[in-house]
Amino acid sequence: MELIHYLNSHFFTLQELLDNTKITEQDFRDYQDNEVMPKASYKLDVDVRSDSFFGLHEETHCIEYYAKGYASWLGIVHSLNDSELIYDVFSTRYEKAIAELKSAHHLSSDPKINANLAKHIREEWQHFIQGIYGLCTVSGLPEDIAAKEFAILQINELSSQDKLTDDEMSQLERAVNLLDKASSAFAPHERQRSSRYRLVDETRRKFKLKS
Repeated sequence: MELIHYLNSHFFTLQELLDNTKITEQDFRDYQDNEVMPKASYKLDVDVRSDSFFGLHEETHCIEYYAKGYASWLGIVHSLNDSELIYDVFSTRYEKAIAELKSAHHLSSDPKINANLAKHIREEWQHFIQGIYGLCTVSGLPEDIAAKEFAILQINELSSQDKLTDDEMSQLERAVNLLDKASSAFAPHERQRSSRYRLVDETRRKFKLKS
């Protein structure tokens, strides 16, 4: 039941998402088919077996769960209803988030967020549409995705060094905190294999960083 509690606490079911946005399921499925709306982050197959005075009853349901941030994204999709314009919103927001992180003195020499940023964003869009970031970031939205990816690059670069200066230790701590803030808690059965465990929990333990 811990998994169900986690999903119900951190995500919208499909019906909740539709109720919150006043979008029909047919429109929603069309947006998914057109690859402008992400797929479900989780699908839960539920077998219900009831026994009462009236006899045995069995039902099977598939419950889809979506990041709560997708309510605002679905509003954008519905209002624009144009795949190029919708992608432009994602790209612009992602690029702006990267620029703001750099202005806040987060550093990475990785070409993904420098010379090859446009190519990187196009790849991130595909992961976004597959529902991956709805699972592993708090909101599933471009700002958290950009923060997560920037933080991972920064943590990997710094933690691979043999010895860090005080300034580099400070950068590492800020990168870990950024990833902590952007990342989801992950479902109970996923936590030991998650990026949060490897790059937040284990990095803090290894480098004795404050949480």
